[in-house]
Amino acid sequence: MQTDAKKAGFISLAALILSAVFFLGSFILSKVTSCFALYALSWQILAAAVIWAVLALQFYQRALAQQEKLDMAVLERSSGDTIFEAQKSHSELFAVAQNRLKNFEKWVLPVFSVIIALYQMGMGAAFIRHLLRRQETGELSHLLLGAVLTISIAFLSFLFSLYTTGMSSQQQWRPLRAGGSYLLATAILSFACAAGMAFAQFKVSVVLVVLDWAVPVLIFILGLETALNFILDIYRPRLEDQYSSTAFDSRLLAIIASPGNILQTAANAIDYQFGFKVSQTWFYKIMEQAIVPLIIVSAVILYLLSCVVIIGPESQAIVERFGSAFDSQDNVRLIGPGLKFKLPWPFEITREFPTKEIQEIHIGYVPEDDPEKQKQALLWGKEHYKAEYNLLVATESINSQEKGAVPVSIIRAAIPVQYRVVDLYKYLYNYADNRKILEDICYREVIKFAAGSRVEPESVSGGGEESLLGAGRTKAALELIGTIQAQADRMGLGVEIVFMGLEGFHPPPDVAPDFQAVIGAVQKKQAAILEAIAQRDKLFTTNVGSIKQAETLYNLAEKYMQAEQAGKQKETDKIKIELDTAFSQASGELFAKLRQAQSYAYEKVAIAESTGKRFSQQLAAYRASKRIYKHELKMGMLEESLAKIRKYIVVADGDTQVTIIDLQEKQVPSLYDIEPVKGQ
Repeated sequence: MQTDAKKAGFISLAALILSAVFFLGSFILSKVTSCFALYALSWQILAAAVIWAVLALQFYQRALAQQEKLDMAVLERSSGDTIFEAQKSHSELFAVAQNRLKNFEKWVLPVFSVIIALYQMGMGAAFIRHLLRRQETGELSHLLLGAVLTISIAFLSFLFSLYTTGMSSQQQWRPLRAGGSYLLATAILSFACAAGMAFAQFKVSVVLVVLDWAVPVLIFILGLETALNFILDIYRPRLEDQYSSTAFDSRLLAIIASPGNILQTAANAIDYQFGFKVSQTWFYKIMEQAIVPLIIVSAVILYLLSCVVIIGPESQAIVERFGSAFDSQDNVRLIGPGLKFKLPWPFEITREFPTKEIQEIHIGYVPEDDPEKQKQALLWGKEHYKAEYNLLVATESINSQEKGAVPVSIIRAAIPVQYRVVDLYKYLYNYADNRKILEDICYREVIKFAAGSRVEPESVSGGGEESLLGAGRTKAALELIGTIQAQADRMGLGVEIVFMGLEGFHPPPDVAPDFQAVIGAVQKKQAAILEAIAQRDKLFTTNVGSIKQAETLYNLAEKYMQAEQAGKQKETDKIKIELDTAFSQASGELFAKLRQAQSYAYEKVAIAESTGKRFSQQLAAYRASKRIYKHELKMGMLEESLAKIRKYIVVADGDTQVTIIDLQEKQVPSLYDIEPVKGQ
């Protein structure tokens, strides 16, 4: 004999197999077509398959419990009342399957509800996070094949959902509603994905873009609803003989499955949650009668709110009336920050943009999303960003003997370009995507400029052009800003370039050590040159006084030598005077020694001249009186020589003066020769 639970169990098992096939099919199709919405839907179908597995297990437990009841009823009829005196207690003792069913519905189903809620919220959050980080979508392919197969999944899911939802109207098959609702959601979303792929085949991708966000958000909402149902089920009063809905039995999907009586579905949900007939109260009756007017009034109020526009302090907006942005005087309807009023939609609409905010585009790289990675130091030997692009630049250091060598090199650039909108009408209406066009202009001008620039340091090639890895970046930034601004103005983008940073030029990490080795050698060479220049300046400053004076003396000396070699006597004499004047005005150790030598020479000449004059005067005195001159000369000599020697004068009678000088050295000093000690 087949019980009702066995029939529902077979249906649940068939739905499980069908959902597993749908999961594999949609997952493979999502990889083939690169449709992200279908990929997210496949994981939702997997959740439906797991729900059908739990329902199959639940109905299997119910079938066992029903069979056990039938067996116990037959046993009771075949045995007399004398066998079991405590019939109730013995029935509970032998009702193993029924107790197992109670424990399954009391513990297993709530735990599974929590698991399915965490699964759906986790998958939905992961998909949304992926969409937020996604920079560009993959290239779609095989769209028509994917649309046809997805339509097949939608059709089979719709048929099976109608069948299971119809069975769930019976009390004994009520749990089938949870699986049937998920199958209906699968059918609707599969049909939407098929329609999106069909539109994308004809270059209309907006449907798939909306579905990429709608499917993950719906998965997250279903998980959130399951978690909320689990929490509310804890506080729900338990009534005897009342069906207990599981937390994963979605009320939202039940409304979709039965759209004809939304109020009744909501009333049944309220009655189930509170345990009494809320739908029979006076408040519900009033709400049932006033719900339509309230909805109409609310809709009218919401519609009239489209007449009010709030423009942010950094923004401007253009008001379009019937699609035109001009007024009767052919002026653009431009409004500034504040509270503004306009005609309701769709008669007038506004297009707002933050014109005072600085916008930024990234040329040559894709920035990191993690703020911590953005703060890391930019080293040549490491990757800096999520992605970087190579540029070809000119080079002059290629060895001509290398076979196949070309005068180009590879460099990477991380160039942030900042701009602001100065003409909102041009920015919004001249092109569909002005930001993309400006980015393309920046790429084109940077590539063109880099192709004619070089990366060697200035002292390697000896040319006047500066390197992009050195001081040439400042000049390059100014030149690029000018060319990009000119191109943007020519195309009418309505933007102003305010900054362009070329600090991010660097070689690829694989060849960074070779670049560093070249730059290190160049820096050593430059250091040696600067050291020699410093030594020269020190020598000139020390000896001459200044570099300018040294250059002046050098030029005069060179002119003097040229004039002397040419035999130009007048010019030679003139330059000699200038050279002497320059020497006299110079300073430093060399000229200090020259002046000292001149002073010494002057002193020697003056002394010699005075000595000669004194000799002539002495000769005249000698000729006038030889004896007196000799006597005076001798006395002067004695006076000078014996200035520190004790002398004795003996006065004698007579007119004769006798001078006695004892030049003999005394062995023993006399008492008169001892000098007194100071302080005694």
